[in-house]
Amino acid sequence: MKASELLLLPLGLLLLGACDPVVTDRPAGPEALLTMSDLAKIISELPLEQEHLQEVYDAVNSSSGNGYDEEYTMDRLFTSPGSGVGERGESTKAAAYATPLRELFADYFRSRSETKAGAADVEAYVNALRDSDMQIYWPYSEDWDQETFPVVTFDPGDGAKTNYGYMLGFDDSGAHVVDSVLVTEELARERPVWVINRNADSAYTPVTLLDYDSPSAVRTVQEAKAKGKKMLTIKDFTMARHFDSWFAGASEFFIRCGAVDGFKAKTDDELKQYSPSVTDFMIVVKRKFVKCKVPFNAILLTDFTDQIEQLAFMIIEDDGGTTTSWKCNAMVKYNSKSYGFEVELPYRDKDDIVWRGYLDRSFFTDSSLIKGRFGDVTVTFELQ
Repeated sequence: MKASELLLLPLGLLLLGACDPVVTDRPAGPEALLTMSDLAKIISELPLEQEHLQEVYDAVNSSSGNGYDEEYTMDRLFTSPGSGVGERGESTKAAAYATPLRELFADYFRSRSETKAGAADVEAYVNALRDSDMQIYWPYSEDWDQETFPVVTFDPGDGAKTNYGYMLGFDDSGAHVVDSVLVTEELARERPVWVINRNADSAYTPVTLLDYDSPSAVRTVQEAKAKGKKMLTIKDFTMARHFDSWFAGASEFFIRCGAVDGFKAKTDDELKQYSPSVTDFMIVVKRKFVKCKVPFNAILLTDFTDQIEQLAFMIIEDDGGTTTSWKCNAMVKYNSKSYGFEVELPYRDKDDIVWRGYLDRSFFTDSSLIKGRFGDVTVTFELQ
């Protein structure tokens, strides 16, 4: 570790709240725990052992494999230890851990309860933490040596690049805070760092979980090919820069396309029967893959006919806010004239709009593979 990355903090800061999770200038009750800095401090005081590191590693590895960020939500931690976002059903690996992390949290709150209603207090704290949107984010977790204990920190917000964190170690007395350090992304590349931040993507389905291998999906593709239909897909995606502070995790891109899929109208009555469709899916690009071509197989249109003149296309990077929409048109050719069908592509007012506009049919006529630069991302389309 570089000496410049170490920042010794006053002993009083390390000991702040060590005996009581509720700081005196906050209201009493479980809501006092629901801050990211509180949770980082609590984790630094838990008697962690190697199995707890393995539990977090199992969960973030599972989330990552399902197309999400390297994250372990509090909900999964308490209801399905060791499982990641996107695992189907109520699968649990709790039996694989002698003492799951959820039991350490319960013991922590129980040992600090000083009232007769202690059991109720513990339940309230556990429920509040479970129902929060907080999570453990472990960037570059795939490089873990299966041994080194983490530095625990939290997202300070406001696009900050540094924050203080608790460096944990282990000896015969168990895990304990060895030092306080200045945490940077460079440090996270060199050793394990757990960042407490807020979950932003678990409610969405990434494109990697769309079941293109299901019998119905395979049958749809086979039928389209047999009928000579052209299918428009996104083959790969490249992010030129990061869109958020590293404490906030990966970039979640939503790709939305409005078009009249399979348009083949030959009469006025048939024209009235068509309406535009909106394709909407999420792509998560982890920080290690910046400027790297990430392969995908995301279907935009199942029947890209010769009558389709123009697509409405939008890429946003999710940052939340109030839902609004881009009102636009999907253009088709009918009786040698162009017609526009109104379509709305939703986004939220705090999102980064990476690119929005129209893709003319002529954009797709050069070859079966078409590469385009859209703001700070590059997309390769494929017509097959």
